[in-house]
Amino acid sequence: MARIVALIAALMLWAAPAVAQSRLSSVETWMYQLQDLDAPGAVEALAATAYDLLVLEPGQNFRGWSYDTAGMVPALATRPDGSPRLLLAYIDIGEAEDYRDYWRDDWVAPTAGGPGSPAFLITVDPDGWSGNYPVAYWDPAWQALWLGPGGIVADLARLGFDGVYLDWVEAYDDEAVIAAAARAGVNAEAAMIGFIEQIGAAGRAVNPDFLVVAQNAHYLLDADPPRYLAAIDALAVEDTWFHGDGDADWDDPAGGDRRDRYEDDYSTAARLAQIARYRAAGLPVFSVDYALQPDNVALVYREAPRLGLVPLVTRVALSRLTETPPPWLGR
Repeated sequence: MARIVALIAALMLWAAPAVAQSRLSSVETWMYQLQDLDAPGAVEALAATAYDLLVLEPGQNFRGWSYDTAGMVPALATRPDGSPRLLLAYIDIGEAEDYRDYWRDDWVAPTAGGPGSPAFLITVDPDGWSGNYPVAYWDPAWQALWLGPGGIVADLARLGFDGVYLDWVEAYDDEAVIAAAARAGVNAEAAMIGFIEQIGAAGRAVNPDFLVVAQNAHYLLDADPPRYLAAIDALAVEDTWFHGDGDADWDDPAGGDRRDRYEDDYSTAARLAQIARYRAAGLPVFSVDYALQPDNVALVYREAPRLGLVPLVTRVALSRLTETPPPWLGR
């Protein structure tokens, strides 16, 4: 009987009508910048572009300083030709960042040897990003920072962002997080999907059309396909072909052109096969690869559209307007 139920569920995923199309379905170009948005001319440079979608670091909640997010949003919401542009706010829901204003003076950062304090601070970032710490995202104290009328998500919706771009959804697959979930009697996959559902609800309480885009975590779909597909409006994927080293500066050659970091389920071929399931279900998929060499840039812009992805090639620092835009930008 269990096999029959599983088979029926799988057939429903493939045979059911495609997930309802959103405003993201018409996006052909996108740009992703998280750092140096407060630099002179940075917002003006983005405003002058024809990108359909911008994914941006909201700057209102840095610890000890901030920049004018309330002014940035309307400055970027319209393209030079007068047409509307979608703006997504980048948020890291699976890691705590010690440079945010929610980080308190009495918090203790975790180390490779053990957790920090509060108890939801589990370990250090496995990719080398300093100041970032995977969390027990099911912890009510962590979720309270994000949800509800006074939470971060509602604040972003009120600022005018069209939605959120969720980083570190893959926290559910981190070994230290899995171990913490097991100790707490929590299903890590179901808890992440539930958290994403609550994030969407928090945004839609302010803006009924609020969008949710999940970055990476390709295999979370396997935990509960119908539920996860209903929770997100699109998938974004990094490093499908090329990646860069964490914390590499913009001009550092290590900021791109790296290949073959993963094997088995996370090889390029395996991830593309999993991405195809999202596309088959009707979800838009955005890709960002980190490359500097012209041949590598050309490869991404050739292969990604062929597979139904909306690609961007930039550098891992994400601190400037890309110097390798898609050839069809502005056409």
